Amino acid sequence: MSEEIEKVPIHLKMTLTIKEAAEYSNIGINRIDNLLRQPNCPFVLYVGTKKLVKRREFEHYISNKFMI
Repeated sequence: MSEEIEKVPIHLKMTLTIKEAAEYSNIGINRIDNLLRQPNCPFVLYVGTKKLVKRREFEHYISNKFMI
């Protein structure tokens, strides 16, 4: 018997991994990582040494930019 683990859809998650954020936004992993390293990045969340992307803040940031 195999149990299927239900996954939360990306658009419902509060935080995303860099890979998920790249898939969600169609922006490259390296570019997102560079954005997360910027001082006072409004959408980075550190969990220990792991960097996560705050989805709503990331969406807001992208919607207000012409070029990244």
